[in-house]
Amino acid sequence: MSNVQEVKLLGAWPSAFVQRIKWALNLKGIEYEYLEQDLFNKGTLLIQCNPVHKKVPVLIHNDRPIAESLIILEYLDETWKNRPLLPQDPYQRAMARFWAKFVDDKVCTLPSYLGTDPEPWDIERICSYIAKKFPEKI
Repeated sequence: MSNVQEVKLLGAWPSAFVQRIKWALNLKGIEYEYLEQDLFNKGTLLIQCNPVHKKVPVLIHNDRPIAESLIILEYLDETWKNRPLLPQDPYQRAMARFWAKFVDDKVCTLPSYLGTDPEPWDIERICSYIAKKFPEKI
């Protein structure tokens, strides 16, 4: 494998799951090409890269697609070891996972059932709490 890393992200701007991957790529300093997908008219590339769910996000690393945001995050951390996304301390790691699951359960999934985006104050309130609780990680 050559040293050239080709990274593409298939996404849709309203998806919190896509935003999660964008944040991780930026935090790790990984250059990538973003390819916006029309979720109402799914293209060939999205269907080829995620034939099971046909959803975003999909990360394509050197022509190999990876689907599902949490799996992509693990892959990014295992592939690019610089700037780990989770703390080294097991307790702090557990707390980070707790808040990630909380956001998934309470902020990200509820709007999909309602057909709306999360209220801005929900995200701001949660981010503010996390920043106060774990200032050394922000």
